[in-house]
Amino acid sequence: MLDVRGLSKAYGLRQALHAVDLEVAAGEIAALLGRNGAGKTTLVSIVAGLRSADSGRVVIGGVDALADPRRARANLGLAPQETGVYPTLSCRDNLRLFTGLAGMGRKESRVAIDDLAELLGLTELLDRRAKEMSGGERRRLHTAIALVGHPSLVLLDEPTVGADVQTRSQLLRVVRDLALEGAAVVYSTHYFPEVAELDASVAILECGRVLARGSINKVVAQHAVGTVELVFAGHTPDLTQLFPRNAVTTSGPRVQIKTNDTAAVTGTVLANLDTRAVNLCGLSASQPSLESAFRQLTDGPDAALTEEVVHVA
Repeated sequence: MLDVRGLSKAYGLRQALHAVDLEVAAGEIAALLGRNGAGKTTLVSIVAGLRSADSGRVVIGGVDALADPRRARANLGLAPQETGVYPTLSCRDNLRLFTGLAGMGRKESRVAIDDLAELLGLTELLDRRAKEMSGGERRRLHTAIALVGHPSLVLLDEPTVGADVQTRSQLLRVVRDLALEGAAVVYSTHYFPEVAELDASVAILECGRVLARGSINKVVAQHAVGTVELVFAGHTPDLTQLFPRNAVTTSGPRVQIKTNDTAAVTGTVLANLDTRAVNLCGLSASQPSLESAFRQLTDGPDAALTEEVVHVA
C-alpha cells in the first residue's frame, strides 16, 4: 500500500532524510520510532503531500504520490501531531466539514459521522463545541477526521501524546481494527509499550536514516542487549577480568555488563566475587527488549557496532 524509495529531504544544510526506504503492506501497522528530530514527521509530511521531497519516490496504492499528489491523497488519511480541529465548531460540524471536502452528499455524510462518532466514542459529544471538549476528546475527534472516507493508508503522527488512559486505549483499539479491516497504518510514537500492544512492525529512524526495520522479534534479536547492573559499597571490583572490557562499564560504585544472557552472567559474577561479595549492595537485570534495541542503535555514533556484548552459548 505504501512504497517509499530513496526519499531524501534537506532543510538548508541539515539533512532531514537520507535515502529512506519504507514499505507498508495492507493490513500492517508500521511503527516509526525515533528521537525528536530523527525525521519521523518529515517522512509522514512528505508521504501526505504536505512537503516536497528533494529526491526519491513515494507510491500509495499504486499511485505516484509525488507526481500526482491529489490522486494519491484520495487513498490517504492523516492525523498530524498537532491537534487540528476548529474550536468554535461543534464536533458534528467539524466532521461535516471534512465529509463535505471528501465529496460526500448529505445522507452519506450523516451516516459517516454517526459511524465515526460511534467508533471513537464521540456520539454523546457531537453537538458540543470543540473548544468545550477535553484534550482527550479533541484528540479522538482529530483522529476521526483522519478516517473520513475509509482511507486505505492512515498516517498517525504521535496520536496519543497528552491523551488520558481511556483515550489512549480507545485509539489503540481503533488502530488495531483499521489494520484488521485491511488499512495500512503508519504509526509514529515514542511509547514502546504501544508498539507491542499493536503488534506493529518497527522502523527505527536516527538522523534521517532507517537503522532497523522488521518485526519486534526480529529487531530485538538483531539489535537488543540485556544488562546486569551491580552496585557496590566501598571497593568496586574490576569485572573486566571476567568479561570483555568493552562489555563492562564502571561508574563509581555501579558496574553494568551488557549481555544476551542475564541469568548466566549473574551466576558468573556471584560465583567469582568470593570475599568481595560482602560489598555488593544491589543487583538488577534487564532482558533484551525493543527499548534496549532502540538505545543500542541510537545512543551515540555507531553504538550498536562499537560496544561488545557478553554472548553465552
